[in-house]
Amino acid sequence: AALTTEQIGIFETADIAALATTQVQVLTTEQVVALTTAQVRAFTTAGVAALTTEQIAAIETADIAVLTTAQVRALSTVQVANLETNQVAALGTSQVKALETSDIAALSTDQVAALTPANIAALSTAQVRALNTADIAALSTSQIQALTTASLAGLTTAQVAAMETEDVMALTTAQIGALNAAAIAALTTQQIAAIESADIAILTSTQVRAIETADIAALTTEQIQALTTVNVAALTTAQITAVETEDVAVLTTSQIQSLTTAQLQAMATVQAPHMLGTAQVQALTTAGIAALTSSQIRALTTEQVEALTTQQVRALTTAGVAALTSQQLQALETADVAVLTTAQVRAL
Repeated sequence: AALTTEQIGIFETADIAALATTQVQVLTTEQVVALTTAQVRAFTTAGVAALTTEQIAAIETADIAVLTTAQVRALSTVQVANLETNQVAALGTSQVKALETSDIAALSTDQVAALTPANIAALSTAQVRALNTADIAALSTSQIQALTTASLAGLTTAQVAAMETEDVMALTTAQIGALNAAAIAALTTQQIAAIESADIAILTSTQVRAIETADIAALTTEQIQALTTVNVAALTTAQITAVETEDVAVLTTSQIQSLTTAQLQAMATVQAPHMLGTAQVQALTTAGIAALTSSQIRALTTEQVEALTTQQVRALTTAGVAALTSQQLQALETADVAVLTTAQVRAL
C-alpha cells in the first residue's frame, strides 16, 4: 500500500486482475479513488468481494457504473448496504438485476429512494418482495409507477398496506388491475379512498368483493358511481349494507337495475327506499320490487309510491301490499290500482 496514486494509475488491467485478495484489501481509499474505470472493471470477482466497506464507499460513481454483473453479484450484503446513495443511483438496470434478494433487503430507505425509476422497473418480483415495508413507504410516486404489474401482483399484504396514499393514487389502471384479492383486502381505508374513480371502474368482481366493509363505507360518491353494474351485482350483502346512505342516493339507474334480490332485501330500511330518488325507484326491476321487505315498503315516501310503474305495482307481493300505509295507498295512480291482482286486493 506504499505505492503512490500515480503509481497505481499506471498499473495495467492485467496487473489489477492479478492482485491477490490480501493485496486488494491493503489498498488505501486514496488509491481506490485513483483507479480508472478500466482498472476497476479488471478486478476479479474475488477481488471485488475482498474490498472493505471503506474501499467500496471510495469507488467513484463512474466506476460503479462500469462494474460487470458478475462483479455486482460478488458484492456481499454488507458491501451493498454500505454503498453511498449516489453510487446506488449510478447503478444500471443490468447491475440492479444482478443484486441478490438479500442485498435488496439490506438496502436502507435512502438507498432505495436513490434507485432510478428504470432500476425499479428492472427489479424482479422476488427482488421487490425483498423490500421491507419502510422501503415501500419511502418510494416516490415515480418509482411506484415504475413497478411492473408482475411486481405489483407479487407484493405482500404488508407491503401493500405500507404504501403511502399518494402512491396508491398514482398507481396506473394496469397496476390497480394487477393487485390480487389479498392485496385489495390489505388496503387501508385511506388507501381505498385514494383510488381514482377511473381505476375503480376497471376492478374485477373478485377485487371488488375483496374490499373490506369498512372500506366500502369510506368510498366516495364518485367511486360508488364508477362501479360497473357487474361489480354492483357482485357486492356481498355485507358490503351492500355498508354503503353510506348518501352513496345509495347517487346510484345510477343502471346500477339500481343490477341489484340482486338478496342485495335489496339486505339493505336497511333507512338505507334503500328512503334514500332512492323517483327515477331510481322506477329503475328497480319487478324482481327487485317483489324482493322488498314489508318494512322497506312502509319506508317508501308517497312520492316514491306515486312514481311506481304499473308493472312494479303488480309485482308487489301480497305482504308488500298489506304493508302499504293509507297515505301510500292514496298515492297510487288510478292506473296502478286497476292492475292490482285479486290476491293483492284481498291483501289490503
